[in-house]
Amino acid sequence: MKIDPEALYLRLPVPLQHAACTYVGWRTSRTRYAGKFESLLAEAEARTFWSAAEVRAYQSQRLQNFVAHAVATAPYYRQRFAAARLEPSAVRSIEDLRALPILTKDEVQKHVRDLISNGVPDKERVWIHTSGTTGGALRFPTTMASVQQQWAVWWRYRRWHGIQRDTWCGYFGGRSVVPATQSNPPFWRYNRAGRQILFSGYHMSPANLPSYVEELRRRQPPWLFGYPSLLSLLASHILEAGIDLGYPVRWITIGAESLLAHQADIIARAFGVRPLQHYGMTEAVANISECELGALHVDEDFAPVEFVPLESGDAYKVVGTNYSNPATPLLRYEMQDLVTVRQEASCGCGRAGRIVESLDGRIEDYVVLANGTRVGRMDHVFKDMVNVKEAQIQQHRRGHMVICVVRGGSYSDHDEEELLREARKRVGDEMDIEIAYADNLPRTDTGKLRLVVSEVEGASIRASTARSPKSSSNA
Repeated sequence: MKIDPEALYLRLPVPLQHAACTYVGWRTSRTRYAGKFESLLAEAEARTFWSAAEVRAYQSQRLQNFVAHAVATAPYYRQRFAAARLEPSAVRSIEDLRALPILTKDEVQKHVRDLISNGVPDKERVWIHTSGTTGGALRFPTTMASVQQQWAVWWRYRRWHGIQRDTWCGYFGGRSVVPATQSNPPFWRYNRAGRQILFSGYHMSPANLPSYVEELRRRQPPWLFGYPSLLSLLASHILEAGIDLGYPVRWITIGAESLLAHQADIIARAFGVRPLQHYGMTEAVANISECELGALHVDEDFAPVEFVPLESGDAYKVVGTNYSNPATPLLRYEMQDLVTVRQEASCGCGRAGRIVESLDGRIEDYVVLANGTRVGRMDHVFKDMVNVKEAQIQQHRRGHMVICVVRGGSYSDHDEEELLREARKRVGDEMDIEIAYADNLPRTDTGKLRLVVSEVEGASIRASTARSPKSSSNA
């Protein structure tokens, strides 16, 4: 009988859960920061103020080598280049890549075996997965060097603002660190190895939020990181109650979701510091980092990124190439996220490259439990669900949700059972969960698929925290 480590963890007493979180944090740190990480970070920081010409030359050389590797070792690209009548040696820039069709997530799901390079030995492969922001998760190999290159660029951005790796952080994300059935604090667990307080994103009801504030007061982490949908819930509570945290929060960074203007305003008013934005993903095909002057810079040295215009409007699709991952090359991969681009590309900070005006990526509504708790970022329900092509959670009333699924060819009853089990971990047994199947799912006018769409009052992320703090807390 296969043992589910997460289910086993959730049955442990709280002190052992703290220990388990610390162990996982230690193991994760070894993967991200051991070996050559410090030299990779130093190299990334040395590129910070390169000229546009230096960045282009660096990107061109890496891209040429990567394309040659992809075609030589991945069957999918041999077929794709042959069909396009394109020689690998002809690709020297982003512009040259446009001779290839855009690669979609659906194609990657279908052809992942042919996309995996046979030039990377099994012992060097590190298997990772996406969380499935549209319900369709991907599982594919990368390498230790690729993971560390990505984290070097992420820590470069954090160090721009003075955050160091030994800084204690209050983390507000989608990890299921507290059993859904738990009704009393503590609604957090400690990762002492990673210097994190892991706050549950699934217990942030109006009745529970005072305990979150008390833990912040007690531990006083100078850095808060997490989903803006969760941080804005906490910020709304702080403003409504007129709470003084009693210590200065120095940094707030957000991830996994787009930061909406009203969320940034509420967070800044509650904590006294403006949240910083960053855009990255497991597939490593693009990276965008905010500088100290508030501009969103494309990290041109990390990945070649194309902005493909939509047929109408001024938004662009994000299409990128992950030349840091030789194990699973992704050339011209579409992220299903949208950006607007600043026409004036220069910034007073001195960094070269394009500047993004706004990000319209991972925005979804809350799921509202029967007791009024709002749960954000439900994408973790779909991690490893590789037989789900697409999914959307729809909610028409509190305490009830419908998971609409577009099935992949190998989808089975076992996948449905796993889907229900993962959902229960996050919303508990009191939620009425229904699974419905469809051939396709509704999209926005710009073609985006939202993971959570709700008609419940107070569930809209675009509106709920935009209200006065008093009304948002009571929603």
